[in-house]
Amino acid sequence: MAQTKFLLDESEIPTHWYNVIPDMPNPAAPYLGPDGQPVTPDALSAIFPPAIIEQEVSTERWIPIPEPVREALQLWRPSPLYRALRLEQMLDTPAKIYFKYEGVSPAGSHKPNSAVAQAYYNREAGIKRLTTETGAGQWGSSLALAGSMFGLEVRVYMVRVSYEQKPFRRSMMETWGGEVIPSPSNRTQAGRAVLAADANSQGSLGIAISEAVEEAASRDDTNYALGSVLNHVLLHQTIIGLETRKQLEKAGDYPDIIFAPCGGGSNVGGMMFPFLADKAAGKDIRLVAVEPTSCPTLTKGHFAYDFGDVAGLTPLMKMFTLGHDFMPPGIHAGGLRYHGDSALVSQLYHDKVLEAVAVPQVATFEAGVMFAKAQGIIPAPESSHAIRAAIDEALRCKRDGESRTILFTLSGHGHFDMAAYDKYLSGGLEDFDYPDEAIEAALHSLPKVG
Repeated sequence: MAQTKFLLDESEIPTHWYNVIPDMPNPAAPYLGPDGQPVTPDALSAIFPPAIIEQEVSTERWIPIPEPVREALQLWRPSPLYRALRLEQMLDTPAKIYFKYEGVSPAGSHKPNSAVAQAYYNREAGIKRLTTETGAGQWGSSLALAGSMFGLEVRVYMVRVSYEQKPFRRSMMETWGGEVIPSPSNRTQAGRAVLAADANSQGSLGIAISEAVEEAASRDDTNYALGSVLNHVLLHQTIIGLETRKQLEKAGDYPDIIFAPCGGGSNVGGMMFPFLADKAAGKDIRLVAVEPTSCPTLTKGHFAYDFGDVAGLTPLMKMFTLGHDFMPPGIHAGGLRYHGDSALVSQLYHDKVLEAVAVPQVATFEAGVMFAKAQGIIPAPESSHAIRAAIDEALRCKRDGESRTILFTLSGHGHFDMAAYDKYLSGGLEDFDYPDEAIEAALHSLPKVG
């Protein structure tokens, strides 16, 4: 009987995070302030603790993981790597398919990998409260969990459409002691401005970020925590790829192609960055970010300086963007409804180190159902984007008679997304290709730099 689970001992939880910056062909452009000048670390101190700022700008290749963080991660890490034999058989493909399953965390996704680190560093800096945003609720759940571990109050601004679609994510956050506010809200100037323009706004991650940053900057006892995009978040997530490399060694295998869903970049960076050194050394490996056609940041966005939020409270970041006032449709993969991407992911995509594809909503749910029938795990809609791309590659291998090793990140389970599955199963789910003219219109508001 073929082995399907590749496990590590708790003693094999990585002791260091991997920082990709020293190994990039070209450095990402610096963050800029409103004056167009590079942001200094001091400028970030209003919302981040010193250790996080150090990690954000670090050029050290390996950064130690504090022991209290490793002890918290030990609740669910190392996470398993699976060989998806039953999916291979269903597809009748000569390809081998592996997936790293991050849904074993208490919050059900990969997001706690960074949440526990950020909560720890804020506690050590004497911070009492954290604010954040969340789309699908995976990051908000994770930070509420981490806040309960390290004794911090957590307020979460949840994108309104997801707040309404996923009430049990809200319950989950509240169970861990978090407070959840639908965004846009009347609690902040940024939220009130959006509601004045559109009282029925569905919200977006960009709006929710504005609200969370505004509140954090206004209180000395409060900092802001971000679930994706920034360098330190992707750094914390590299524990995924570092474990996967060890597990693949146990399996006696190595991937020809890796897929990961892409919203802000935490998934892509977490899995793919630890494999970049191999690619730079000449290893023939493809690294593919998978995004929704309704929010095609890499595949249709512009590589330009833009704000990370709607109100323009964040530094300017050079990234692939659809414009900071881009309003994505209310698709069910709420964690992928973001107008921009990590500066690191964007630079690597610009340099053609990473690739990207966009897949439609109905096809991702079709892939999620296929995967559930084969492997038993019902995946989160975000994760189903990577599954769709992996299945398409496996079917291409079948057509061409080619045996390749495919790896993807299954970043979370879909237990809180059954309303979306209901809609798919009843035929009520629709595809949405965001119109090129709407993207062009949003890009007109890009800030003028230089």
